[in-house]
Amino acid sequence: MAEEIGTLLTGADWRNWPTARDTLLYVSPDEMRGAEWILASYPFELGGLPVAWQVSARAHAASAMTEWNAYFTTGTPHEALADFLLALDARAEPDTCFDGPETVLAALTAQGWIRDIDRPTTTATDPSFTSSVSLEPLPDLVHDADPRPDLAGWQAWAEPALGEPYLWCATFSASVPHDLVAAFASSLASPAPVLRHTLPEGAEGQLTVIPPS
Repeated sequence: MAEEIGTLLTGADWRNWPTARDTLLYVSPDEMRGAEWILASYPFELGGLPVAWQVSARAHAASAMTEWNAYFTTGTPHEALADFLLALDARAEPDTCFDGPETVLAALTAQGWIRDIDRPTTTATDPSFTSSVSLEPLPDLVHDADPRPDLAGWQAWAEPALGEPYLWCATFSASVPHDLVAAFASSLASPAPVLRHTLPEGAEGQLTVIPPS
């Protein structure tokens, strides 16, 4: 995950350098977007898993404060994170939100995901009921420039079966533009094959395996 995302960002001309906290920080050419590999510093967990990447955006390069943050644990499909970062890199204004939450759900249902019967405007699940994306109250330590309490943000996770440990989790603070979350969601829900050397623990029998030709 570190190697794939690092190669992507370097290819997009993002600069990088190690920090005093043993993290690796990537910054876009306009200095308004950042992505930091923070696994070594082990700042906090989501769903019992350590956060590996933190992505953020600023309103302008000189700003000391980030407008929003997104957090991705170990195990997050790097293809989905890559598409989120590509969408962020392509955006003229990384902190401005024009679309509503329906954008995220539309991206998922277009790929065959199912809206939750009790919360059809905020939650969708894949047909095997192992992965979900939902607009939820945010966990502690998730930073956003909006100071209002009890804000909701998008959260995504994979859980092979109810009550089993999560495979990965992702959390987007309240001000992350919905179209960027939709880019992550669309990639996550894509039926296109992905290359894996090992299967996630607990996912046997729930994945279609295509042997190399």
